[in-house]
Amino acid sequence: MSVPADLNIDRIANLARIALTPEEKEKFSAQLADVLTNIEKLREVDVTGVEPTAHAFPIYNVWAEDVAQPGLSVEDALRNAPVQRDNMIVVPKVVD
Repeated sequence: MSVPADLNIDRIANLARIALTPEEKEKFSAQLADVLTNIEKLREVDVTGVEPTAHAFPIYNVWAEDVAQPGLSVEDALRNAPVQRDNMIVVPKVVD
């Protein structure tokens, strides 16, 4: 696969903040050229009448009903707390 003339692998590596060896530049240039060639092939597909979508299948309401459910009892919630006081977990002070 030939590398497009306007493909500047040094600029791309700089933008990605990676250092490439000459061998890596050659390898990644070829791989990037393959990706760009495949993207060009996709431009040939007729998408007239196809609406843009973020999902392959329609998603309507993905939220569950907001129904109150019983939670943990205070005893269960504090069961593994290393230190507790007045039904609360005691943690080290982090701000003076």
